[in-house]
Amino acid sequence: MSLADTASLDIAARVLHRDGMMLVIDKPAGLAVHKGPKGGETLADHLDALRFGLPNAPELAHRLDKDTSGCLVLGRHRKALADLGKAFADGTVGKTYMAVVRGVPAEPRGRIELKLSKRSPTRGWWMAVDPNGQEAISEWETIAAGEGLAVLVLSPLTGRTHQLRVHMNAIGHPILGDSIYGGASRLPGGPILHLHSRRVVIPQRKGEAIDVRAPLPPHIRATIERAGFDPAALEAAADAVVFTRRAGRA
Repeated sequence: MSLADTASLDIAARVLHRDGMMLVIDKPAGLAVHKGPKGGETLADHLDALRFGLPNAPELAHRLDKDTSGCLVLGRHRKALADLGKAFADGTVGKTYMAVVRGVPAEPRGRIELKLSKRSPTRGWWMAVDPNGQEAISEWETIAAGEGLAVLVLSPLTGRTHQLRVHMNAIGHPILGDSIYGGASRLPGGPILHLHSRRVVIPQRKGEAIDVRAPLPPHIRATIERAGFDPAALEAAADAVVFTRRAGRA
């Protein structure tokens, strides 16, 4: 792992929310959620530490890329997983990301509607814009702009693989540190993806929605501070952005 040291990872300390149905954890960048062809440790190796008295370990309700940090939702039992899966599939879960991108968008806010498909059957999960691909819609808003970079709030209204990364590259503003989609750079420690799942809002059948937020990880905080911005102020600005809530496949 590039950023998360699994030998010393205390996954239980990264729980942001826990109830009888679900957990929301702050996934560190560099930790894959599934086994890949290259092997290595994944979140699955740590799930037993998240039982909290239940007979079975929780399971993923959705996915984050290996190098994306932040809010990740886990279902604690079969019914919870079914309910959460439906909510993600229906597009009723609010998902807010923060990203540092190359360049400053000309407009303060935008919507990207570009269909996506696998770039090649031999390149794993690499994706590309394809007019014959699956529908993919993202919204974004700039909350800070500096010399050659901007801090954006992003919301994927659909849930395609690598959606935000491909979409931002497609409009000429790749996410900083993205070694696949155009944002790689000579950062300390090598390319580190500057994409963070800041917030999830999960509807409930009864009562208020579950609203969970994950603090910015150290590598993104450092970049923001070097650009002269206050990370806490930008987190607050991100939380104030309101995006479209659209039902659709996730």
